[in-house]
Amino acid sequence: MYPELFTIPGTSYSISTFGVMMAIGFLTAYAMTSKCMDERGLDSETAPNILMWIMIGGVGGSKLYFAIDVSLREGIPFFDLLFARAGITWYGGLMGGALAGILSAKYYGIPVREFTQAVAPSLALGQALGRVGCFLVGDDYGKVTDVPWAVTFPEGAPPTLDPVHPTQLYEVAWLVPVSGVLWMRRKTSPCLIGEYLIANGAGRIVIENWRLNERIFLGLTEPQLIGLALIALGITLWIRFWRLSEAESSS
Repeated sequence: MYPELFTIPGTSYSISTFGVMMAIGFLTAYAMTSKCMDERGLDSETAPNILMWIMIGGVGGSKLYFAIDVSLREGIPFFDLLFARAGITWYGGLMGGALAGILSAKYYGIPVREFTQAVAPSLALGQALGRVGCFLVGDDYGKVTDVPWAVTFPEGAPPTLDPVHPTQLYEVAWLVPVSGVLWMRRKTSPCLIGEYLIANGAGRIVIENWRLNERIFLGLTEPQLIGLALIALGITLWIRFWRLSEAESSS
């Protein structure tokens, strides 16, 4: 694949395809969220500030989750992992980004419930773009397979010359339609963020069947267990927001 685009002249610092796709994901999320905020009568001028905090919280959360997880499982020093350039875990990013988004929305006076409605469609598309970056650098691929669309990652992380499931693209194929559905439902759904969490968890549970992660409890991998938790959280939020919507419409 193409893990590096180029090296900055005069330095040894390279620009990775994953970093570029992550930046594109955040810019796309900004454009979509700004439009949704305008539609909902929110101050879209605060969107760049809130999304910047979400980006910082997401990257920080992903690194922290990765460092804690790998340090506990493999005994590698925590700070070596935390400050390494490699190592991004999406679920850590979700938690860190969510916390940063809630706190920054409160700081700028944006109702958290309304902001989650505005940001939900962009989360799925931004995540899909990030998974394209994972594919380009050869990270998070799946099991060895003989399917016609199998891919090798000779410069992957880690490298493999065996044909494997491109599970990164499986997630893209799931998340792009999810984003489209959320976008179409942005004016009618009582809880878009709940629907995003449900769809995200369900997709990960299925796609994990072709990935390499170890099964740790009841025959499920760690991402599958987190996926179940996301579904439960999404259902809980959806019911809560639906009840609030019903109460508001009847008052």
